[in-house]
Amino acid sequence: MSHREPDPAISPQPDRADAASRTRAARTRRFLEAPVAPTLARLAAPNIVAMAVQCAMSIAEGYFAGQMGVTALAGLALVFPLVTLTQALSAGAMGGAISSAVARALGANNESRAAGLVVAAWILAVSIAALSAVLMALFGRPILGLLGAGGGNAVDAALIYAAVYFPGCISLWLCHSTLSVLRGTGNMVAPAVVLVLVSMGSIPLSGAFGLGWGPFPALGMAGLALGMVIAYGIGALAAIAYILSGRAGLSLRRRPPLAGSGLFADILGVGLSASLNSVLTILTVVAMVGLVGRHGEAALAGYGLGARLEFLMIPIVFGIGSAMTSMVGANIGAGQRDRAIAIAWTGSLTAAAIIGGIGVVLAINPDLWLLIFLSQDQTETLAVGRTYFHTIAPFYFFFGLGLALFFASQGAGRMLWPVTGSICRFLIAFGGAMLLGRATDLGIQAVFIAIAAAMLIYGLVIAIAVRASGWR
Repeated sequence: MSHREPDPAISPQPDRADAASRTRAARTRRFLEAPVAPTLARLAAPNIVAMAVQCAMSIAEGYFAGQMGVTALAGLALVFPLVTLTQALSAGAMGGAISSAVARALGANNESRAAGLVVAAWILAVSIAALSAVLMALFGRPILGLLGAGGGNAVDAALIYAAVYFPGCISLWLCHSTLSVLRGTGNMVAPAVVLVLVSMGSIPLSGAFGLGWGPFPALGMAGLALGMVIAYGIGALAAIAYILSGRAGLSLRRRPPLAGSGLFADILGVGLSASLNSVLTILTVVAMVGLVGRHGEAALAGYGLGARLEFLMIPIVFGIGSAMTSMVGANIGAGQRDRAIAIAWTGSLTAAAIIGGIGVVLAINPDLWLLIFLSQDQTETLAVGRTYFHTIAPFYFFFGLGLALFFASQGAGRMLWPVTGSICRFLIAFGGAMLLGRATDLGIQAVFIAIAAAMLIYGLVIAIAVRASGWR
């Protein structure tokens, strides 16, 4: 039998991992070289679609709670800031820090470090999820009782939801952390697809378990949380399998460096500051929930619907912001600071314009949102919701601007001014509401005026600081 030598002119077929690595490297080059606006738009588009579907998931949850009555809506308003904090930390704060660290490593052409960051991200996700579950088990009742002015049916409803959501939040942490790794490599499509499927699965699951559709048991508030936890668990498994298969272009076959390599510091250095920013954002709303709760259950439900839309602005901005985090991070890693600044302003002003436009529409006609959840005969709750939007929605532009610059600053690893802006926002919102409440007879509108002023200051402080410092 003759032996035929391979033709050297014919190159061997690259395996899947090599092809994925080449694709990932090409995405990083686009971060560093392609025109800013078209590249940012192309990267943000799948994220925006995914975030829009996620907003639908949150709207559906509020609708299902509305079918259970005002008490369920009020209970959801109590627990919603804590649930949103989990989302903000896992996807935005720590998630953005993960994307930034991976993007900076790849921008510096350090593929081994990027692979090590994947394992570090998973370890942090599991640890933080376990910690949050323990904290809620120990302190959930007093926290929710404080927000609900001591007790009542709304607090009980919130506790039922929390008893399922927080032990199961490991699914959210693993899902968002893994998707953040993919965004750091420049892959925005795969995370968007996973989040769309998670949201589309969560809506029927939450409805089925919450309201007892078909053969499913009617678990009420616990069912709403269970549907979300299950959907995110499936998404986490899919995202982890995608990375382990090599399709992300990061090889984990060799044992990645962890100890002594500063990988945890890379993530936590940005993530802890970003987490403080998220905590301050949620604390602002939590403090306002506490003040509004003194006006009764109907007022709390009305404010909860307004605050729910305010929170939904976060994933909308995240659609653009997550693309900025990766692009800015890669350019900072490559030493291209001026290009990073241009990316930040292009994306942030676009996000602010979108959020501001939504605010203008709802300031004019708040019933477009409120009547999704309420009927015309729930007059007291409707009145509170309308006052909220008339007063606060015109200032959504500044909220969107500050939030978008927060995501850009994550990519740069410069979190001082976003945190400063959030501190100012909290002090003005809470302090202003207390002062106006004592000095005037505006009632609940005093709270809303303070929130609006705080949004204005939040956006201006961060924008002026970034413009003046240039992250230097």
